[in-house]
Amino acid sequence: MIVTTAKLFKHAYGRYAVGAYNINNAEQAVGLFRGHVDAGAPFIVQISKGARKYIGIPMIEAIIRGAEKMFPAAIFAVHLDHGDEATCYDCIDSGFYSSVMIDASHHPFAENVASTKRVVEKAHAKGLSVEAEMGMLGGVEEHVKVDEKNARLTDPDEAQAFVKQSGCDSLAVAIGTSHGAYKFTGSQGLHFERIEAIQKLLPGFPLVLHGSSSVPAEEVKRINAAGGGLNPSAKGVDDNQFQRAAKLGVTKVNIDTDGRLVWTRVHREFFRDHPEEFDFRKHGTVFMDEYAKFIVAKSQKLGSAGKLEEIRKSL
Repeated sequence: MIVTTAKLFKHAYGRYAVGAYNINNAEQAVGLFRGHVDAGAPFIVQISKGARKYIGIPMIEAIIRGAEKMFPAAIFAVHLDHGDEATCYDCIDSGFYSSVMIDASHHPFAENVASTKRVVEKAHAKGLSVEAEMGMLGGVEEHVKVDEKNARLTDPDEAQAFVKQSGCDSLAVAIGTSHGAYKFTGSQGLHFERIEAIQKLLPGFPLVLHGSSSVPAEEVKRINAAGGGLNPSAKGVDDNQFQRAAKLGVTKVNIDTDGRLVWTRVHREFFRDHPEEFDFRKHGTVFMDEYAKFIVAKSQKLGSAGKLEEIRKSL
């Protein structure tokens, strides 16, 4: 069942975080839905501008509709990830999305506010929520690329002013995360004092963590053992910190890279161990099972596991 992002946030705020996962194909969708039903967890399906271009807008929407029919127990929202204004308007008019993200964080404050406010006006007229972003995360995700030296944490006072002026419904904040697989080379964690400062000025307001994959060392090791060439020193966010962050208002956590690592590991190991195979359904089946297990584990870390019936009753 597709629900509004706002309803998911209302149920989760201060208790747990809702996992938000990008998908690009049918195998990811099946693993995503199966894993959340197994975990008993609500979730957010994210569609990026890149995914819409990669597989086609009618196809990506049809895949999600198909997964909804296959897994009727699932409760989820559909969200546009890292959209520009034109893409946001297209998604708002489509009638398919629960919420959109306008990413104008690379612009000066006033321009970011103005762009977000325009999207908010159109989205709210259709009953959709809007996520915006303040601060600059380092790393690379599709068209988003920020050098670590240019990354900066979200300023709490600016965040308060931005929300007031733009009217956005949730805010992606830079508090120690990074996009992509090559995140950190040293010890890195979330800046909880910064989250606390933002929550103090924006009580009850949903905060969002982007770039929150963990980049597990074991996944990188297995990928490289099967012929990959990933940097073995790459580190991500410690997912044991998610529930602490959730208590401070972090209500949505974006996880994309970790799922791509599962895909890469499954396919590299399969063809290494079965070089004679050419039937992609065999390794596709393995991936769907592995991705579902990955989703269950993440749901437990987010604190969303076991909340499905609670939220069903609240709806």
